[in-house]
Amino acid sequence: MSTLKLKILTPQKIIAEKEISSITAPGADGELTVLPRHISLFTLLKEGVVKIRSDAEESFFSIGGGYLETSGKEVTLLVSRAFHQDEIDEAEVHKAKEKAERLIAETSDEHERTEALHALRRSLIDLKVLKRVPRRHK
Repeated sequence: MSTLKLKILTPQKIIAEKEISSITAPGADGELTVLPRHISLFTLLKEGVVKIRSDAEESFFSIGGGYLETSGKEVTLLVSRAFHQDEIDEAEVHKAKEKAERLIAETSDEHERTEALHALRRSLIDLKVLKRVPRRHK
């Protein structure tokens, strides 16, 4: 079976490099899936959940906005942030969500309110990723 070479980059570092079967990402105009031999494409991504398939495995990333480029052989995501499902701490996400909701309700400062709305959106995306991941028993 054909594969794609995936590279996920943020301004700080390379997040992932691996062979995959497909990737589904939140495009600016809607969700898009890239398979091997996809037509060349360069598109805008919005914040959201990325699903990656490789062999029989699925994994998920929470991403910030950015770009996706593919040649049909390689696919590159350049995004503002990216966290693999295993890097997301559910307790911390819930704390951040509650703090953002509290700030939105209490602040009258427009800048603080905007920052809180961004934090709330990131928290909700992280929680979406966690809902898609099978629970591990500890």
